[in-house]
Amino acid sequence: MSPEGVPLTQHRAFMRLWLARIVSVSASQMLLVALGWQMYELTGSAWDLGLVGLAQFVPALLLTLPAGQWIDRHHRGRILAGCLAVQVASAAALAWGSTAGWMSREALLGVSAVLGALRAVQMPTQQALTPLLVPAAVLPRALAFSSAGLQAAIIAGPALGGFVYMAGPAATYGSCALLFAVGTALVARLRYEHRPPPAEPVSWATLTAGLRFVRAQPVVLGAMLLDMVAVILGGAVALLPIYAKDILQVGPWGLGLLRAAPAVGALAMSLWLTRRPLRHRVGRRLLQAVAVYGAATLVFGVSTDFVLSLAALAVTGAADMISVVIRQTLVQLETPDAMRGRVSAVNSLFIGASNQLGEFESGATAALMGPVGSVVLGGAGVLVVAAAWPRWFPALARRDTLLPDGTPGR
Repeated sequence: MSPEGVPLTQHRAFMRLWLARIVSVSASQMLLVALGWQMYELTGSAWDLGLVGLAQFVPALLLTLPAGQWIDRHHRGRILAGCLAVQVASAAALAWGSTAGWMSREALLGVSAVLGALRAVQMPTQQALTPLLVPAAVLPRALAFSSAGLQAAIIAGPALGGFVYMAGPAATYGSCALLFAVGTALVARLRYEHRPPPAEPVSWATLTAGLRFVRAQPVVLGAMLLDMVAVILGGAVALLPIYAKDILQVGPWGLGLLRAAPAVGALAMSLWLTRRPLRHRVGRRLLQAVAVYGAATLVFGVSTDFVLSLAALAVTGAADMISVVIRQTLVQLETPDAMRGRVSAVNSLFIGASNQLGEFESGATAALMGPVGSVVLGGAGVLVVAAAWPRWFPALARRDTLLPDGTPGR
């Protein structure tokens, strides 16, 4: 049987990683819901909600280059297990602080910085692990299947986090610690063929090799930059506590549903892409998806109806999933394994910039013009970017297939 015909469930190491990521992502989403709501309860400030994103981005920016070098030199499964173990301790500390009553704005920002530092290592490690666990010809299907599981976790995590938060933040943080512990145990049992790379001295050239590689690949660079700019401008996640509390007036349970809504759309799209992988005109479809993302963001920004807001967020998630699958497949298949850690670290920096800087941008502009003005301006900016991108990155716009010519089945 060809590699493409083998069910993904028979790739045991991949499935173990898949389960670990579902558990840990659920915990992360629960934690972010609790952290955002607790911060807004403590300060009532859109600016402080934006600072949560900035506190996660700065350490990720500083650690990106050394993290990629480290991932390429060491056992990726052990690195991932270590990241999850630290998150067990972080969630436990938040639960203790909330129970003891000493949780403050500064403590929440400090934990956010720790989470950002961990993400700088964890995200590229996970990305660089997957191609080692499945044949290359199966990778697009595996990434779509993996995304489906992750989106299910992103749906369940915020909804569960908002519900559990009704019992207090300590209950949510304690649940997160337990889930992170399960994820750590699963990754600790991960087995795959690890071939240590030839020893070479650490230098500026080796640290920046991932940046130079991405810069030399216009299709990969264009896909990364497009996703980053679109999410920075259109990301309204940081403002969801304001929408839930002040505009839609649905409370913490509604916040959980709002955070889960993009994942509902992303899950539906990832299931579709698992059964019907993207085969042709992928560049054009990527640009169309970004335009839909911007339009749906505009609808969410002006909506005062809870159901319409949920639907708009679901559409943003579906559109973003197309971008995720295209970008991740291009990055992994066009990067040599010896450099996957460094290139994945660069990719993670772009993702972190889009998510955390997007939260900071949303919080900062909301402090100046209000949450509705911030979201509407961002959605309009995304539409402008989607229209301009074919001129700036014509190779990406003309890209037909995901798999490069001559890709082996392995």
